[in-house]
Amino acid sequence: MTVDPSWNLLVATITLMCIGVAVAMINRFSIHRSMVVAVARAALQLLLVSSVVVAAIGQVWTSLLFIAVMFTIAVWTTTGRVGTRSTWWWSALSLAAGVLPTLLVVFASRTAPFNGMAMIPIGSIIIGNTMAAHTLAGRRFFPELRFQAGVYEAGLALGMNRVMATRMVLGPIVSEPLVPSLDSTRTVGLVTLPGAYVGVLMGGGTALQAGAAQLLVLVGIVVSQTVTVAVMTRLITSGRLLPDDLITMLHP
Repeated sequence: MTVDPSWNLLVATITLMCIGVAVAMINRFSIHRSMVVAVARAALQLLLVSSVVVAAIGQVWTSLLFIAVMFTIAVWTTTGRVGTRSTWWWSALSLAAGVLPTLLVVFASRTAPFNGMAMIPIGSIIIGNTMAAHTLAGRRFFPELRFQAGVYEAGLALGMNRVMATRMVLGPIVSEPLVPSLDSTRTVGLVTLPGAYVGVLMGGGTALQAGAAQLLVLVGIVVSQTVTVAVMTRLITSGRLLPDDLITMLHP
């Protein structure tokens, strides 16, 4: 199965976008303009990236450079979403703590070949999903800290330090950013056939090879996200990874 860049693809894409925009407008969702912009950006970016990937995939060093660029963009994107641009290096550390060990195990164990054909797709999947976990965590944790500022202050008044008081607030929700990936892993093959599986099949691989590739990717995603959220939580509780307003609000 392949999808060619053709008029059929253009018609299908525009039709689907029009349906999404219409539903959003009818239900007064505020995303209809963002949807059009997102689709247009996706088309342009995929066109440009496809050209770059062809050049990068042939050499190990160019593939590593491409992955480094993806990681940089992931840090920029997620810090903008959660409001931690002023402390972006701690977000970068959180992401790297999950991504680097995962990719090291995948390629050092020779489960996947250390070449551009494997490095770029696996790297992009791990980085993209780890970025999503960081964003989900930030968008859940930081509003909770703002809303529960009184609980945090009460903890300090009872003699707790910053770490203990912050953990008291975040403890009940700390695993929530991991739920989507855990659900995807539990239901793989039953509810969905994710991208790695479909990609191997489309590339001519067997169903067993597709299953093996998908298992590797799913485990890598879960582990990478878990490590990233764990490191992120520690950095938050220590007061290092916080938006500007919370740095002032959550005084020691």
